[in-house]
Amino acid sequence: MDEGTNIVMVNSAEEVLLYLRDDKPTIKFPNTWCLLGGYLEEGEAPHDCIRREIEEEIGVLLAPEEVRPLMSEQRSYGIEHTFWTVVDLDLDAVVLTEGQRLKWFSRTEIAAHELGYEDNEILADFFERRDRGTLT
Repeated sequence: MDEGTNIVMVNSAEEVLLYLRDDKPTIKFPNTWCLLGGYLEEGEAPHDCIRREIEEEIGVLLAPEEVRPLMSEQRSYGIEHTFWTVVDLDLDAVVLTEGQRLKWFSRTEIAAHELGYEDNEILADFFERRDRGTLT
């Protein structure tokens, strides 16, 4: 079974960073907005994986203490470890190496889109926890 990671990157305006996946019929969820992330390499810890994936995909090095666990769940496509962080990025200065483009989405915009994987559910849970003040 596949095991991967993703991350909710939220900025000071309460927007979440999503990327538009490549439009290739050979990949899962082509041409669909999703959270950034990727699969674990052999022997790699989930926390290390998400930091590596973000550095590889957008050239941003996240400080270990700023990457917080949100949940680890069995999903329809495998085990997924979800993290979250607060970060303000100038998307014009970010070099995207995978996917078509990056965009900050408001909570309302997220609710209006059908995201890939189970990202709508993940983000609904994230915002619910944030509203309750129970994020760690």
